[in-house]
Parts: sequence; structure tokens; C-alpha cells
Amino acid sequence: MKYDFTSHLERHGMDAVAVDGLGVGPAPDAPAEGFDAIPMWVADMNFPTAPTITEAIIKRAQHPAFGYFDPSDDYFGSIIDWQKTRNGVEGLTPECIGYENGVLGGVVSTLNSFMEPGDKVLLHSPTYIGFTKCIEDNGFKIVHSPLKLDEDGVWRMDFEDMEAKLAEGNIHAAVFCSPHNPCGRVWERWEIERAMELYRKYDCVVVSDEIWSDIILPGHKHIPTQSVSEDARRRTVALYAPSKTFNLAGLVGSYHIIYDKYLRDRVCSRARKSRYNHMNVLSMHALIGAYKPEGHEWVDELTQVLGANVDWACSYIDEHFEGLSVSKPQGTYMLFVDCTEWCEKRGRDIEWVERELWRVGVDVQDGRMFHGPCHLRMNLALTLDRVQEAFARMDKYVFNA
Repeated sequence: MKYDFTSHLERHGMDAVAVDGLGVGPAPDAPAEGFDAIPMWVADMNFPTAPTITEAIIKRAQHPAFGYFDPSDDYFGSIIDWQKTRNGVEGLTPECIGYENGVLGGVVSTLNSFMEPGDKVLLHSPTYIGFTKCIEDNGFKIVHSPLKLDEDGVWRMDFEDMEAKLAEGNIHAAVFCSPHNPCGRVWERWEIERAMELYRKYDCVVVSDEIWSDIILPGHKHIPTQSVSEDARRRTVALYAPSKTFNLAGLVGSYHIIYDKYLRDRVCSRARKSRYNHMNVLSMHALIGAYKPEGHEWVDELTQVLGANVDWACSYIDEHFEGLSVSKPQGTYMLFVDCTEWCEKRGRDIEWVERELWRVGVDVQDGRMFHGPCHLRMNLALTLDRVQEAFARMDKYVFNA
């Protein structure tokens, strides 16, 4: 491969919560003596980012002035080119693109534009913890429509349940996650079309979180929510960012795509009133560097690496960990592992499993935060040898001890 996805990246002392935040708040405990920590909890990657990003930041930083600025034509042009090349988006113009400090900020701005505290929002469960916090912190009530595993072990939307809850709850807003976090589903076009038809029927404003849309594993394709119909294009606020794709969360910077002028005016008006939603000049240049042709090459190689890691890990679970089950993700680099059967057979609970894994340095995340009652969430964006070391420890010290 052209890019480096095999070297071990030293992150200690380099502003990385994943390795330096152990033992604080909801983070895993520090490992016992004799074990190093393998970071598999925070959803960031343990790979060096695309070289064009650091080159762009360094080039801009060499000019010793960082005053007020406006987003450049290159910024908007880079997004338009990226969306056209990666997702087949046609007709995107700069006025439809708006900066967001973060995807969750975009969620909040949209909901606050059309709802009052106490109003209900439809989400699928399992549910990303960031949605739970930002929606509830702003006074809205979450109504969950649980995803279901079909006979092939694939997560599916329950359209009958969705419709019943939209109708009974008089719900007019939905947060849609595509690809889905934490389940890793890459929705097929017909699934998005059917969901959006329900949202049309019940006149819902839709916030579509598509931050994972570049991390699509081999054999699958991302379909932008706004692309499935003219009505979907009109009623949807789509949120994107280079942060998950290129490991840029610490630089801060996302963006929305809103085609409908009325919807765009309402959302942008709400965001402006807080005075918080301002771009960092280095973040702008990082996006421009990321979305260069070399960035496309880097992502293509990354998804091959992640696909191989996912294949290896899911096969290992099937072959070695009786009582554990996982639906193989089609996108993202996270596994959502169900430990229910294993725990029931051994009289253990998920807290015991987590403590034992953390003790030997396998730093997975508590799946209960994502509405998985006996689940673990595992980040596989590490070198394959580190993934294999983590699973060897799971095998020896916990699941087959």
C-alpha cells in the first residue's frame, strides 16, 4: 500500500483521550501491571492521517498571522468535489453548504429551530450516546424505534413500529443515522426510501447524520439520504465531517448540506444566535488537504484495511467465543458485540466482563450507553497485529479463561 496502516502510532502525551484518559469518568480503568492499554473504546483511529492534511496545516501555519477570515472558494469547492466523487451528488452549490462546529451542534440547531422542549424525536435504537445526551440536554423526549436482526443477522428498521410511534406520539422530527452507529449498517436505497416516505407522511423534519459515510467497507455503498427523492432533498438536514474519515476530531469542523431555503434559513438563524459556530482557519485548511486526490486514495486504502480487520475479528468471534454474537458491520470501524448468552451461561454480567477486559488492557466501551443491554462496543481502527493481540487476551483471560 502507498500509505502506512501498519506502524504503531505512539499517542501518549499527544492529547489523546483514548490512551491518556483511562480511569476518568466513563473511560476504561487503567490496566493491571504487566499489560499495556489497547485503545478500542473512543471512536478515533490509531493510524497517521493522510499526509496532505498535515502538509496543508503546516503550510498555512508558516504564515504568522491568524486573523479573521471567511471560508474560501477552495473550501466549498473541495466539499462539492468530494460529494460528487464519493457519493455521486450533483447540483450541490456553496449556498447549500454551511459550517458546523460539530455534527451534534447541527442536530441541536435543527431541532431547536422547529421544536419546543418536551416535544418528541424519533430515533432508532441502539442509539449513539451523543444523540442521547444532546437531545435530552435540550429538553426533548426521545422515542426509540428498535432495529431488528433479520434471519441473516442483519440489522433492519422496523417500519411498522416507526409508523405506529410517529402516529401515536404526534412526532414531527427524526434523527436518522446513516451509516448507523453503533450497528454499522449501510442502508440500502429501498430502506432509506421507505423511511423517508414515513417521514413525509407524518411531516417530520429529518436530521441525517452521515459523518461515517466515507467509512464504507468493501461490497457496500453509501446512499445520501437527500438523494432518494425530491421530498427527502427538501426536508432533510444532512450533516458531514472529515473528522471520522481522517481522524480530525481534535481540530473541530463539520458541515451541513441543506437544499431547501426555508429549512436552511431557520437552521442557520438558530446556529448564528449562539455565536459559537465559527470555523478555525487550520480546520478549513485541514479539510482542503483531506479532500485532495491523495485523500481519496488514502480513504480507499483505509477501507480495505478496516474491512480486513472486521473480517478477521468477526470470524474470530464466531470460531472462538461461544455465546458472543455480532452482526458484521458494513460501515464504520466499530463492532457492537452481544454478550447476553455468554453472561447468562456463566452467571456474569456485562460490568464483570468489562472490568476483566480492562484489567488486561483491552479497552472496549460499555455498550449500555448505546442501549445495548449486554453489549460491548469495540473500535477496530488499529493495526491488525494490535487487534489480534487484543483478541488473544480476550480469549486467554476472559471468554475462555
